[in-house]
Amino acid sequence: MWRKLLKWFGIALGLLLALQLWYLGHVLWWMQFNPSSTAFMEAGLERLQEKRPEAELRHQWVDYQRISIHLKRAVIAAEDSKFIAHEGFDWEGIETALGKNIKKGKVVAGGSTISQQLAKNLFLSASRNPLRKVQEAVITVMIEALWSKRRILEVYLNVIEWGNGIYGAEAAARRYFKTSAAGLGPDESAFLAAMIPNPRYYETHRTARGLMKRKAIIAARMWQVYVPK
Repeated sequence: MWRKLLKWFGIALGLLLALQLWYLGHVLWWMQFNPSSTAFMEAGLERLQEKRPEAELRHQWVDYQRISIHLKRAVIAAEDSKFIAHEGFDWEGIETALGKNIKKGKVVAGGSTISQQLAKNLFLSASRNPLRKVQEAVITVMIEALWSKRRILEVYLNVIEWGNGIYGAEAAARRYFKTSAAGLGPDESAFLAAMIPNPRYYETHRTARGLMKRKAIIAARMWQVYVPK
């Protein structure tokens, strides 16, 4: 019996190691080459095609230098003000979020950094399963160890969701402001950054009180953050 258990344990461990190597291989590849799709994009396309089989995503990759400095500032201010300084995890932010969740008795805050969000977007799902969070942490360590902060932010801004079927800064700029990612001004950038927590809802509720309040806070804070050069 023990031999069988050890055998199955060995197989499970081997499969787990193989999975981590698969993730690592992609992280290494994407150091130099841009991802054409992500786990979140694939899920989004599947969701769209359930209603319209011919539906396609709106996504166009743009290099880092072709993304407005205002959007970079706004997104860092909104999602991860310590982005430049931390190594993938904002422990103070996690502690604060945990306190809020305990007080409310449910998950109301996440405390995830840009690096953690990127790991989830590239490979995983939106599930809050504890095992998924562990895998997210492992991938985050890989990304932070191998990529520059500039590369992390470049990929993040090119793959995150900004509405139903809308992914990346270029598609978002064209959808909401009829301009390019390079042409976004401070006000427009604050608006887009404010949408990130719930983009599909805010796409059709662009004057929602919560969105406007968040936009104002971001607009005030975005000049205080550092951006990778």
